[in-house]
Amino acid sequence: MYWREHGPPHFHAVYGEQEALIAIENLSLLEGKLSPRVLGLVVEWATLHQDELRAVWQQAVRFEPLSKIEPLR
Repeated sequence: MYWREHGPPHFHAVYGEQEALIAIENLSLLEGKLSPRVLGLVVEWATLHQDELRAVWQQAVRFEPLSKIEPLR
């Protein structure tokens, strides 16, 4: 996520040359493209960290330092 984000609440997923915006609430693809395998991994990770994603979104909206979220391992 980045400061000065715009709605709807989302996060950016980047894998190599692929990039997409994923909605936090329903984990749908908003923009961009990821291969099916990568999208599956991103959704798996986001499902585990959805509450944290919501909290970091609120930090971004308030221009606060953004908390780190554990990556998928």
